[in-house]
Amino acid sequence: MKLLLFGLLLIAAAFGAQGQQVSHVLTVKGKIVDSATQSPLGYATVVLQDAATKSPVKASLSKNDGSFILTAPTGKSYLLTLAFVGYQSKILPVAGADTVVYLGTILLSGASKQLATVTVSAVKPLVRQEVDRLTYNVQADPESQVITALDMMRKVPLLSVDGQDNIKLRGNSNYKILINGKESALMAGNPSDVLKAMSASNIERIEVIATPPAKYDAEGLAGIINIITKKNAVQGYNGIVKINYNSVYGYQANLGLTAKEGKLGYSGFFSNREQRYLGAGFENLSSYYGPLPSSIIQTGTNSTGNHSTLTGNELSYEIDSLNLLSATVNYNERNGSLGNDQFTTARDNRSNISLAYHTMGNGTTANHGTDIGLDYQLGFKHNKNELFTTSYRYSNSGSSQFSNIANDQTINYNLPDYRQYNNAGTKEQTAQLDYIDPLKVLTIEAGAKMILRNYFSDFQTDTLNTASNQFINEANQTNNFTYHQDVYSLYNSYQVSLTDWVFKGGVRFERTDINADFSSVGATLNKGYNNLVPSFSAQRNLNSISNLNFGFTQRIQRPGIIQLNPFVNQSNPQYITVGNPALTPAITNNFELSYGNYAKGSFNISTHYSFSNNTIQNVTTPGANDVTTTTFANVGEDRNLGADLNANYPLSKKWGLNLNAELLQVWLKGTYNGSFYTNSGQQGHIFISSNYRTDNGFRFNLDIGFDSRYVLLQGRDNYFFNNSYSVVKELFNKKFMVYVAVNNPFDKFNTLDFFTKSADFQTYNSNQNYYRNINAGFLYRFGKLNSTIKKNQRGIQNDDSATSGGKN
Repeated sequence: MKLLLFGLLLIAAAFGAQGQQVSHVLTVKGKIVDSATQSPLGYATVVLQDAATKSPVKASLSKNDGSFILTAPTGKSYLLTLAFVGYQSKILPVAGADTVVYLGTILLSGASKQLATVTVSAVKPLVRQEVDRLTYNVQADPESQVITALDMMRKVPLLSVDGQDNIKLRGNSNYKILINGKESALMAGNPSDVLKAMSASNIERIEVIATPPAKYDAEGLAGIINIITKKNAVQGYNGIVKINYNSVYGYQANLGLTAKEGKLGYSGFFSNREQRYLGAGFENLSSYYGPLPSSIIQTGTNSTGNHSTLTGNELSYEIDSLNLLSATVNYNERNGSLGNDQFTTARDNRSNISLAYHTMGNGTTANHGTDIGLDYQLGFKHNKNELFTTSYRYSNSGSSQFSNIANDQTINYNLPDYRQYNNAGTKEQTAQLDYIDPLKVLTIEAGAKMILRNYFSDFQTDTLNTASNQFINEANQTNNFTYHQDVYSLYNSYQVSLTDWVFKGGVRFERTDINADFSSVGATLNKGYNNLVPSFSAQRNLNSISNLNFGFTQRIQRPGIIQLNPFVNQSNPQYITVGNPALTPAITNNFELSYGNYAKGSFNISTHYSFSNNTIQNVTTPGANDVTTTTFANVGEDRNLGADLNANYPLSKKWGLNLNAELLQVWLKGTYNGSFYTNSGQQGHIFISSNYRTDNGFRFNLDIGFDSRYVLLQGRDNYFFNNSYSVVKELFNKKFMVYVAVNNPFDKFNTLDFFTKSADFQTYNSNQNYYRNINAGFLYRFGKLNSTIKKNQRGIQNDDSATSGGKN
C-alpha cells in the first residue's frame, strides 16, 4: 500500500512539474467581428500590454477570418488592446496566471463604453484595404484637426485635387460623392466649395470605392467617394469648436456635436465660411486658321467673393432592441458676387484691328441644397444582425445666376448691353428597401429603389434698346426647360468569407425613363433604357500582414443638370458655354488589381485599366466673328491604364510620412460636327505629407504636392504645385489646440493655364489665383460620454447621376 501511495505521489509530482513548465507561456486567443454584421475583421491591430507599465509586450494583426493568437510570459497581468479603422478600440483584461485564455468572439462597433480606469493607447492604422474599397482613417491623421475636408482629400489613396480645387478619382472627375452612404444636397453644384467649408475634424473616415458593389447605384464612371462623418455619440454629450482666419480669404467657424439621452441620440455639424471679394488677372488668346486667319486677345480681371453655410444633422430613436428610427436633415447655402473688367481686341491676317471693345460686368450667384430623410430599421429575434430597412428621402438643390454686361470703347462692335438670368436645380424623391442576412460564411444582400428626379432650368436674356433705354426680352434666348429622369432598380449580391479568401459579387438592374420639355419652343424628348450592371471583387489573404485584391465592374455616366442645361452663358461674348439636353448615358468597364502590406504602417499599390465608348466630353468649336462655343457631347472613346501608390510609414514613434501618387496613360478620340479629334499622353499626381510630434505637445507638418496637366480631348489643362507648413500646439490635456499654417509662401499668385486646339483654331487661357496665405486658428473639445448611440446600418444612397468634380 505504501508503495502504491509513493507511486501516485511520483506521478502527481511529474504532472505538476510538467504543468509548471507549460505555465511559463501564456496563450491568448480570440476572434474579432463587426458587431452589426457579424463579419470577421481581418488586419485589426492586436496589442498585449503590461497592465502596470502599459508598455507593449506582443503585437500582431488578426487574420482574414478575424482570429488571432498571442503568446507572452505568465505571472503578470495584461491588457489586450484591439484597434481597427472605423471602429472604437476595445481593451480587455487578461489574467497572466492562466496558461490559455480564450476570449471567444469579440465585437467591435462604431462606439464603445469608456472604461473608467483604462485609456486606449493603441495607434490606429491610417489605411485599410477591404475587398471592394480603400478606407482612409481621417481621425488617425494628426492633421485632421487643423485642415479642411478638401485638403484631406489630397492624402487619400486614388484621389487628387488640382489647382482649381477639382477633385479627381484616378484622374477622372466623373464619380459620386456620398455623405454617410447617401447622396446629399450638401454636394449640389461644386462639391469642392462644400468641402472647403467643412472641417476634416468632423469626418471619421473616407472610403474610396473603385469597384462599387451591386447595392450602390451604377452612376459614376470612376467610382464612389463616401465621406463618413463622426457619429461616436454616447450617453451625455461630446463636441468640438473650431475657428480659423485666413489672411487672404477670411474666416471660417465649425461646430461638431454628438449627444445621447436615453434612447434618443443626435449627431451633427455646422460650418460658416466667408470668402472676401477679390480680383485676379486673366488672359485669353485665340488663333483661327480659316481662309482668312485672325486672332483675338482678351485681358482683364475677374473678381469673386461668397459666404457659405452648411449643416448636417442626424437624429435616432431606439424603439427597442429590434426597431430603430432615424431622421436626417442637411442644408447648404452659398451666396456670392461676381465682377469682370476686360479688354478685347481682334486682328485680321494683316494684324489690323478688326474689332475691339471694353466690357464691364457684375452679377450675383446663389446655391442651395436641402435633404430630409427618414429611415426605419427592423432586426430579427433569431439574428439581430439580419436587417430589413425602409427609407425615404426628399432633396431640393438649385442655383441662380444674374449677370449684367455693359460695353464701351467699341470698334466695329455693336452687341448691345444685356442682362442674363438663369435659375436651375433638381428636385427628387427616393424610396428604398434593403435586406441583409449575414450568415456564418455567406452574406446575402438584396434591395429595390425608386428615384423620381426633376431637373429644371428657367433662363432669359434681356438686351438694351438704346432708343428707349429699356431692356427688352430676347425670345430666342429664353426658355423654360424641364427634364424628368426616373430610375427604378433591383439588386442582389453575395459575399463569401473564407479563411484566406473573400469573394463579393452581384448584379444590379436599372430602368431609366426620361421626359424632357422645352416649353417655350414646344419641343419634347421621350425615351427610356435598361442597364444590367455586374460587379465582382476578390481578396486573397497572403499572410497576416498582406493581401491581394482584384475587382471588375461596369459603371454608367448619366448627364447631370450642368451638362444638360441649354442656358447659353454669354458673360464673355467671345467664349460662350451651353449645355446639351440631347446627351445620352455612357458605360465604362473597370478592371483593378492591387496589393497591400501592413507590416509597418501601410503600403498599397494598384494597377487598373478602363475603357468606354460614347463618353461625355467638353467640345469647343469656332464660329462667326471669332466666337467660340463650348458644350458637351457624346463623342469620346476613352481608355485609361494607370498605377497608384500609397504609403504611410512611421519613421519613428514621433515622425510619420505619407505618400500618395498616381501615373496614368490616357487615350481619347471622338468625332464632333464632322471633325475627328484624338489625344493621348501621360498624367498624374504626387502628394507627400510628413508630421513630427514632440513630447511637450507640439506637432510640425509639411505638405508638398504636384498635379500634372491632364489630357483632354482637344488639349491639356493646367498643372499645379502646392506646399504648406504648419505648427500645432496642444494644451490642457489635448482639449485645446492652436495652430498656424503658411501655404505657398514663395509666390503671391500662381497661374493656371489651359490650351484647346483643333485643325481650325487654338486657344490659350490663363488665370491668376491668390497663392500665398497664412491660416491661424484654434480648436476646443468638450463633453463627457459613456455609452453608444445606435444608428441605421442601411439607408438611401443616391449615386446614380453624374457628379462633376471639375474638368473631364
